[in-house]
Amino acid sequence: MYKILAVALAGLLLQTSYSWSQTPQTLEPIIVTATKVETPIREVASSVTVISQDKIANKQAATVLDVLRDVPGLDVVRTGGTGQQTSIFLRGANSSHTLVLIDGIEVNDPSNPSRSFDFSSLSTDNIERIEIVRGPGSTLYGSDALGGVIHIITRKGAGPTRVMLSGEGGSYETHQEKLSISGGTDFINYSLVASFLETEGISAANEKDGNKERDGYDRRSVTARLGLTPTNNFDLDFFFRYLDADTDLDNFGGAFGDDPNNVLDSKSIFFRTQARLLVAELWEQKLGISLTDHDRKNRNDTDTANPVDTTRTSYDSRLYKIDWQHNLYLHPSNTLTIGTEYEKEQAKSRDYRTYLDWFSGLPTSSLNEFNKKTAETIGYYIQDQIKLGQDFITTVGLRADDHNRFGTRLTYRITSSYFIRQTGTRLKGTYGTAFKAPTLAQLYENSAWVTGNLDLSPEKSRGWDIGVEQYLLDDRFILGATYFENRFEDLINTPYNPATFKYEWQNVDRALTKGVELTASIRPLKDLTLATSYTFTDTEDRATGKELVRRPRHKYNVNIGYRFLDRGNVNFDVIYVGKRDDVANVKLDSYTVFNLGASFEINEYVSLTGRVENLFDEDYEEVDGFGMPGIGGYIGAQISL
Repeated sequence: MYKILAVALAGLLLQTSYSWSQTPQTLEPIIVTATKVETPIREVASSVTVISQDKIANKQAATVLDVLRDVPGLDVVRTGGTGQQTSIFLRGANSSHTLVLIDGIEVNDPSNPSRSFDFSSLSTDNIERIEIVRGPGSTLYGSDALGGVIHIITRKGAGPTRVMLSGEGGSYETHQEKLSISGGTDFINYSLVASFLETEGISAANEKDGNKERDGYDRRSVTARLGLTPTNNFDLDFFFRYLDADTDLDNFGGAFGDDPNNVLDSKSIFFRTQARLLVAELWEQKLGISLTDHDRKNRNDTDTANPVDTTRTSYDSRLYKIDWQHNLYLHPSNTLTIGTEYEKEQAKSRDYRTYLDWFSGLPTSSLNEFNKKTAETIGYYIQDQIKLGQDFITTVGLRADDHNRFGTRLTYRITSSYFIRQTGTRLKGTYGTAFKAPTLAQLYENSAWVTGNLDLSPEKSRGWDIGVEQYLLDDRFILGATYFENRFEDLINTPYNPATFKYEWQNVDRALTKGVELTASIRPLKDLTLATSYTFTDTEDRATGKELVRRPRHKYNVNIGYRFLDRGNVNFDVIYVGKRDDVANVKLDSYTVFNLGASFEINEYVSLTGRVENLFDEDYEEVDGFGMPGIGGYIGAQISL
């Protein structure tokens, strides 16, 4: 029934597109991530999505991963309920192939075996917008951006000081409290949000397999931004974000998934200071210093599900980065960007276990660790943006990354866009290459099951896309279609080595991903917006000929937003994810989830919010053996002082 309703909603979009009223045009979104220069989104040839703070507020989304679920070409996979490990697959690339930035800070975890970023604890606090760039991004961002870049940008304070208190409660004994302060003048701007979330959650291991123990989660977070503008051509910004989360974990699903004493404590600190200087409106310099700090500790004591094994595992990492960017505005039709970056990462891990030896029956212990290891990279890049008239725009970029272990790697990217004014049609295309250096864990890991390999080579990719956008009825009706293709080589995996009786990191895999992204946005009335997207993704492991796991071939979503009485807003979301493979040749069923969010401003000081997640109580899995929450309702209030 749910699929029929979703199809009916898609049909409603087409029917409504014929009934138009006069609607004022809105300012065109600006994107920075695609070119590292503020650029109107219509002048960017790359496949991009910009999610505004208004869209986040309308959805009533509490986490970034919930905002990302309906992005074309992007798949979200979570191992259970709130706070459980979350992975992102961008255009079928591995979860480790997406570079994640927060206010220009690279937040991928160097102590993670694949150096990916776990979105499970990232809230929507103080976010101004989220920029997603699909396709190889190493030319501007170096290692890790094989599949694309996700950039989260914090809100800048403005106007008189404003203090807001908010609270929310609902299903699964969930409650959240939040305090925010913001304001600004011509000289100073500031914004700060502190929040606390706690939930009893669901069993991460699927309840249908007999698992009943609920896996709770609590999170404390602080995000802050401070800016100084002493002169018209100079400004200085400071960014800070702190995350502290405790998560109850389960085993890898199945009937023995419950694990009452398995707890993960994770802390992260992200900091950046950035200075910008504009000389004679021709030369813009940006100098930034960033710090990323991750600390994860996993404690698993003996219990009825785990009567003989106690583990203490810890992962610690730091990433230091200095970047210096120069934008030369040589001519209104030509912007040259030159930059250099220095990056130093360090990580260490420790895995201590006590257990009963199977053969002797005596207590014993084992310690597997690698002490602090480091890697350094210096990158140099150049990019030229060229406009021929107002309609043809192209960028050409080249980058060299000098890694202290793997030497120099070259990457490049070419993009072009042509706008046909007579028909409102834009043609665009990109081609680029990317690489990902082996992680410190892949080089030095020494766990009970996996060993590192100092002979690894960087992973490589090359990808291209071509697309068309059609603007109709004063931009109230926009259609888009893009074909993409990416080839990956020397992918790193862990085949079993019988000589050592362990798994070992090796360059053994090749992969191909290709597909189509279709989008449509419609504004038939001033207060009504409708949007839909569909993504077809075809993936192949070139060694086995099989599809890559957890990547659906079909995904679509429908979003309807309506504002009423100039005070209230209702947002309705439909997300369909098709069948996909999982490990051990398991086939996961398709599912459709409906979400509803609403808000109402009682007056200028008080507003009410509410949302219903999984409105029709769909029973589904994103990872085999791990359940997802059923229907859940949440209500809240916000007071502005």
